[in-house]
Amino acid sequence: MRAHRGQPALPPATIAAYICNMSKDAIRHLSAEPRFAALIRRIGRPRLNIERQRGPYEALMRAIAHQQLHGRAAEAILGRFADLYPGDAFPTPDAVLATDDTALRGCGFSAPKIAALRDICAKTLDGTVPTRRAAARLTDLELIERLTAIRGVGRWTVEMLLIFTLGRPDVLPVDDFGVREGYRVLYELPAQPKPKELATLGEAWAPYRSFATWYLYRAVEEARAQTPTSRA
Repeated sequence: MRAHRGQPALPPATIAAYICNMSKDAIRHLSAEPRFAALIRRIGRPRLNIERQRGPYEALMRAIAHQQLHGRAAEAILGRFADLYPGDAFPTPDAVLATDDTALRGCGFSAPKIAALRDICAKTLDGTVPTRRAAARLTDLELIERLTAIRGVGRWTVEMLLIFTLGRPDVLPVDDFGVREGYRVLYELPAQPKPKELATLGEAWAPYRSFATWYLYRAVEEARAQTPTSRA
């Protein structure tokens, strides 16, 4: 198996056990930093909730639906989308490509999103979007390079797929506002670090940067929960 920064590209059947074992090592490694150690004591063990039954194709299609929308609105659109294909667990690329734009617009997809969905379908059929099994043979960087060539798919979208669909343990989405805000909150800084700065700082968390990402999200949630609500 090939690796990126020393991390193996694992077959799907082993991911759950691997993540479970890795979480213990991640906690030990991240806890070397006192502020992370205190956060981990407050939050507890990481719960990455890997979508083990979902492949890259479905994950990308869902990600397009969620772009620039509240989660509930996106799920409503996906519900109407699924209703176009009764009996399918998730619409196949062939079925989506055979659906006219009017029906897709009726679900709530904009014209740019429809174009992106169609490109994902086409790239799935030609093999650019790998199956989950095929993705296990590709490194993080290889997947980022392949998938960001698809219309509407940016690096952040692929990084979320790597962490929460494929269970890759060493991904740090430095352009993510929540991750940078989590670092600012955790270290009580006046401003967020820039992406390049955070990439350098995050090298200390390798090879467990996906776990660090999860904890930085929790740091933001914790800070929001502690902020008094205005009565004005």
